Parts: sequence; structure tokens; C-alpha cells
Amino acid sequence: MATVAEHIETQDHAHGHGHEEHHEQSFIRKYIFSEDHKVIAKQYLFSGIIWAVIGGLMSLVFRLQLGFPEMDMAWLKPVLGQWVSLAPDGTGKLDPNFYLALVTMHGTIMVFFVLTAGLSGTFSNFLIPLQVGARDMASGFMNMLSYWFFFISSVIMFWSIFLETGPAGGGWVIYPPLSALGEANPGSQSGMTLWLVAMALFIVSSLLGGINYVTTVINLRTKGMSFDRLPLTIWAFTFTAILGILSFPVLLSAALLLIFDRSFGTSFYLSDIYINGHALPNQGGSPILFQHLFWFLGHPEVYIVILPALGLTSEIIATNSRKPIFGYKAMIFSMAGIMFLAFIVWAHHMFMTGMNPFLGSVFMLLTLIIAVPSAVKAFNYITTLWRGNIIFTPAMMFAIGLVSFFVSGGLTGIILGNSSLDIQLHDTYFVVAHFHLVMGAAAIFGMIGGVYHWFPKMFGRMMNDTLGYLHFWLTFIGVYLVFFPMHYIGIAGFPRRYYQWSGFETFNTFADLNAFMTIAAILAFAAQIIFIYNFIYSIFWGKKAPANPWRSNTLEWTTPINPGHGNWPGEIPTVYRWPYDYSKPGSESDFIPQNIPFSATPESNLPEENEMISEEKEIEKIEFNHNIPD
Repeated sequence: MATVAEHIETQDHAHGHGHEEHHEQSFIRKYIFSEDHKVIAKQYLFSGIIWAVIGGLMSLVFRLQLGFPEMDMAWLKPVLGQWVSLAPDGTGKLDPNFYLALVTMHGTIMVFFVLTAGLSGTFSNFLIPLQVGARDMASGFMNMLSYWFFFISSVIMFWSIFLETGPAGGGWVIYPPLSALGEANPGSQSGMTLWLVAMALFIVSSLLGGINYVTTVINLRTKGMSFDRLPLTIWAFTFTAILGILSFPVLLSAALLLIFDRSFGTSFYLSDIYINGHALPNQGGSPILFQHLFWFLGHPEVYIVILPALGLTSEIIATNSRKPIFGYKAMIFSMAGIMFLAFIVWAHHMFMTGMNPFLGSVFMLLTLIIAVPSAVKAFNYITTLWRGNIIFTPAMMFAIGLVSFFVSGGLTGIILGNSSLDIQLHDTYFVVAHFHLVMGAAAIFGMIGGVYHWFPKMFGRMMNDTLGYLHFWLTFIGVYLVFFPMHYIGIAGFPRRYYQWSGFETFNTFADLNAFMTIAAILAFAAQIIFIYNFIYSIFWGKKAPANPWRSNTLEWTTPINPGHGNWPGEIPTVYRWPYDYSKPGSESDFIPQNIPFSATPESNLPEENEMISEEKEIEKIEFNHNIPD
């Protein structure tokens, strides 16, 4: 009888000699207009990293304005041009309209182009076929279209930055009437039009990708890969795709109605508007309608961003704790609960709109309820770590960092979920601190952790661990130094969205703290240079990766080190067990990959708790030992 060790040794030997015979493709067909899910995933990853750098640089510029409001900005004139106005003495000031545009574009880029496309687009594309045992996505052509709609959207959004009137400047939520009236401010003119066009194309991209992900998971799972054997990463990607499919069309409708109001004289969002004392002809519309439509996507978007990161974290923590994930089914049900509740809590973003207090109490209750499945996930992560044989890889460090941000940021969410407290804190930096920790930093840490963990499978090489640890500690400390003090100044009433606060005596008390947060932000951004260097250097010159460097159980590690289009050179492996068989008593190895039959383990190791009925186990043992055909 073969043992687990013999199976793994045979598998690794096969990886070193496996090859596929495919007809040669041109460079353009293979790397640009590719239908291979792995290449498309890398396209999303590279695009996401570029956008993250752009969005991060924007945040540094407006953070300089906030930290040092009297600073001479003339040195930025060669980069920002007309958006830095020079005084007769040669000193420069950032244009207030451009400050609002920077905040708008930073939010848009980070939420949609980095944390939606960059995170979900990369890892859903890369891992779904590999972990469910499929040759590729259900539709390679649709997958290719998904990326190129995103790319065109990116080009249009990037183009808007260089318009004479500047990019969109209505806040990343683009509330009308500011976004609906071109004469409202420079950021409401051509830049806003391009923003809406870019977002419409982005939504098409997201829908194409989401439909592909769900279809692949449902229809293309390999033999034996039942739903209760799917890795938690796949569950997270599937719930994320369903969220996007159901909610993104609502944002598309909101954007189209806004385009009609801007360009065709309709009044969906406009009524009783006066500009310079002159009444506009618009009647009957309501800007509150836009808020309902936007936040019906906007709150599921929070979980579209964080759920993939939580899925990656589940896999990383279980692998590097060398023990089964705690509460596998509870994790699935908690994600399902989050997905359902995400659709019915949107109006907690609208407590300030003057809604009926009874309606506000309903949304407050639902908001507090959604904290329960989120707490289940945090508890299960901590319990998985408890008494685990933890291996502190850079990926593990970032996964634990995510749990830290998810807990600390989530606790402030309970405070903001209370409508009476939210009314006091809504327009302060307390809200900025909350969503940057629980959604921004947590999701980015999940994404970075995923890059460190699956880099060997993506590029066949290892990233440098020392640089990875340095990157983690500088980023982790820097993020807390930036956003933790914001809770304090927010409770004290410091308002967000202000371009200049130094004219208010009350807020001058926080001048030093604002300067401190700005310096911390610069250091945290500088730490990302370490990651980018490590990433690019390792692609070309990193140490060559073994077949399964983390001794993980999931199917992607059963492919060749550099899998071709089709992933497995021969037959796709059959799955016999769930993905978290780590450190099982009686096994000579502390991991048992999903494709190892039960008959390859000692008889005493057949676990009663494994989610398979005994008859199915007996059939699998007979098939393996006697090679009975299907």
C-alpha cells in the first residue's frame, strides 16, 4: 500500500518532468490577449499594483496639505502644474478644487481599481481553476474581455487626471447635485463625465468576471471536489462574485441616470436648484434617490473588497498554523450571512439624510447583526492560531495583520452602526479611521499576503523573506500610526473633507498630531518600495521555488512548477478529502494533499470526523487499490 510520503515524492518527481504539448502562440496571443486564466490574473495583478502606486501618491499629496497646511507647495509645481498656484513671493498653494479631486480619485482608485479589480481579479482568476481542478475558466474569451474592459476603463480614468478642468471632484461617492451640475465646480465638468464612463466600463468588466467565476465553481469542479471539500478561498470568491453580480448593476443604473441629468436635461436627482441666484428648470428629482442606489452597491462593495482577502487569509493561516481551520462550516455560513446581510444594511450610510427615526433603528439593528458573522470569522482565525505550530512566513505575518485590522476596525463599526452616535461622528475623522482599517488596510494586507503566498506558483520563484519581514513591520506600524490617532481627533470633532482647518482655533490643537500622521503616511508608503523591489527582483532573479514550498494541501500545488495552459499535463487529479488535513494523528507527514486517497494513509488515520459517509470511503479504497474503472 502506497503511503502519503511516497505519493508526495512521486508527485514532486512528476512536476520536474511534466510538460504539455500545445501549438505555439504568438507573443500577443499568449501574453496580451490571452485566454489563460493565469496570465489574465497576472495582468490584473500588475495593473492593480500600478494603480495602488498612483492612488498612494495622491493620498500623500493631500496628506501633505492636511499635515502642513501652511507649507510652500511650489516644489510640486513641475508635477501638478496649474493645480499649484504661485503667489507673488514665489510660494505655492495647492488648489482647493484639486484637493477635492485628489480625494475623489484616491477613493475611486483604491476601492474599485485596486481592491476590487486588483484583489479579486487577480486571485479569483488565478486560484479558482487551480483549486477546483479545472483546465481554465468556463469561458476564456469572456475572461479576456473582462480584463480588457477593465483596462479601457483604467485608461479613461487615468486620462481624466490630465484634463484642463481636472479629474472628477465630487468625492468618491459623487453625490448630486455637485456631480450632476457641470457649473458647480471644475471637478464636475469633463472629469466627472469620464469618471462615469470609466465606471460603466468597469462594471461591465466586473459582471463578466463574476459570471465566469460562479459558473466555473459550479460546473467545472474535478471528480470528488464536492462543495464541502472546497477551500475557503473558493467559497469567498464565489460569495464575492454573487455580491458583484447582484449589486453592480444598481450602481450602473445610478451612473446612467446621472449621465442623463448631466447631459440630457432630465431631473432624476435634481429639483429646486439655484446657481448664482438663477433657478434651474429641474423639478421633481431627489438627490437622496442617488444615495439609495449608490449605497445599495456601496455597502456590498465593502464585502466585495474584504471577502476575498478573508478567503486568502483562511488558507494562509491554516497552512502556516499546521492545523485544520477551526469551524470550516461556521466560516462558510458566516460568509453566507455576511453576503445576505450586506444587501439590507445600505441605509446606515444615510443616517444624516433625515430619514425617519424608526427606519433608522431598523438599519441600525441590521448593522449590529452583521457584526455577528464577522466576529465568527475573527474568532475562528484566532482559534486556528491558538496552540498551532506556527510558521511565521511573510504571508502569515500579513494574514495576522489583517486579523488585527479587522478586529480593531470592526469594533469602531459597532460604534458607527448606532445611529445616534453616527450622527455625531459621521463627518469626522473617526469614520475615515474606521473604514481605512477595516476595509482598506485589512484588504490590502490580505492582497499582499496572497502575493507572498502564491508568488512561487505564479512565477516559479521565491520572494526574499527578509525584505518581506521588513515590509510587514514598517507597513503594519505605519498604518496604525496613521489611522489610530484619527479616532481620537474624530471623537474630538475634527471634520473630514476640509481642505484647510488652520483657520479654526479649535482645530489648531491637533496641528502636531496631523503632522505626525502625515509623516507616518510617508514612511508607510516608502515601505511599499521595498515590496515593489522584492516583487520585481524575485520575478527574474529570485530563488527557484520547489513544487510545494509551503507543504499545502490544495490542488494548485499538484500542478507543474510552471503550469502551461490547461494546468495539468495529464489527467486532472481526483479529490478524496477536504483541504485542511494538517497534523493528523497517525500520519507520517503533517499535511495530506486533497488528491491523496484514504488508502494511502495508515488505517488508524481514517478520521471519523471527515465529512464523507463511510460507504463513499469504502468505494474510494476499492477503486484505488484494484483500479476499478468508473
